[in-house]
Amino acid sequence: MTDPITDPEERILLVDDNPLNLQVLMETLQSRQSRLLVAKNGETALTISRKTHPDLILLDIMMPGMDGYEVIRRLKAEEKTADIPVIFLSALDQTGDKVRGLELGAVDYITKPFQAEEVQARVDTHLTIHRLRREVQEQKDQLEHELETVSKVQRNLLPKKLPAMEGLQLAAHYETSRYAGGDYYDVVKIDADKIGVMVADAEGHSTPAAVLMAMTCALFRSQKHLWDDPGGMLKTLNRHLCKVAEPSFVTGLYMTVDIARRRVRVARAGHPPPMLYRAADGEATEARVPGVMVLGFDDFGDVPVTAIDLAPGDLVLAYTDGLTERFSLNDAIYGEERLLTVLQQHAADTPERLCEAVMADLSRFAEGRPADDDQAFVAFKLV
Repeated sequence: MTDPITDPEERILLVDDNPLNLQVLMETLQSRQSRLLVAKNGETALTISRKTHPDLILLDIMMPGMDGYEVIRRLKAEEKTADIPVIFLSALDQTGDKVRGLELGAVDYITKPFQAEEVQARVDTHLTIHRLRREVQEQKDQLEHELETVSKVQRNLLPKKLPAMEGLQLAAHYETSRYAGGDYYDVVKIDADKIGVMVADAEGHSTPAAVLMAMTCALFRSQKHLWDDPGGMLKTLNRHLCKVAEPSFVTGLYMTVDIARRRVRVARAGHPPPMLYRAADGEATEARVPGVMVLGFDDFGDVPVTAIDLAPGDLVLAYTDGLTERFSLNDAIYGEERLLTVLQQHAADTPERLCEAVMADLSRFAEGRPADDDQAFVAFKLV
């Protein structure tokens, strides 16, 4: 028989009220070079399990006082010991007894009298499973830590504070479907009466999308001379992203808001057009803004720029498609029409209150279903 792969730190707890059975088990497992712990009753078994957290427990069912069934109930009821695998030991050979033990959380069942090779094989199997499960959990914990770090770095790239501009109310919301995502928004002050608003969405989720988002952010902020040129900004971003984004891409929407002239100039590349609420007629619609294909896929020519004149009370909402493509428990999609309805119902509120209303409605719609995509949006209103 091949020698088992053992971990010198492995701990196996043997629980049996019969000293002879304990001796047989210890002799059977001594070749493993694992640390063998012994308990002669249920109370002692629980105490040792809480203190040492063994990697495996071989547990006799028929013991005076607290039997094996009660021991495993208590083990599984405590968070600290719930994940310890338990193999039942018993002279009972009825199917009902085995099923009861497995329903309580046992991973296996060995019938007395013991066969040494069977005991060794089952112990090897379940210790290997337990070891692999622990390694997977450790890798998962490490990955989650790395993703948390990426998420913190990513959020540091977003505006710390939105610019305060006389005559303009401004708000934004950002939420990832995981620790890190590909959505990005930025608001820059061009001059005393003008701001630039960027909303972008890197393809995919998690770390790769976050890296592409960071590249987009760095490129946008490095092109300060183009902040007042929506078409030129997207054209330049595309030229640079074509060198690094393949096979991914980025959708983008860039607007300049001239508060003094009450005018918005919009350019977009593969991104949803902004939504516009007109206070004069009390209606929210999707703005008609022609665009070009996504950024980072291929070179394109000049990007069309659409000018939209605004009046006091008008409100503009720019968003990523993770908002409108959010799914409910029954796989219904949130959609543009529902977002337009919320915009129209809350257009009299501040942009900040509008953002809160959108997220509240989205939460009601999703009914607890987690988001499949990141969500970012920026809203502003002339006052």
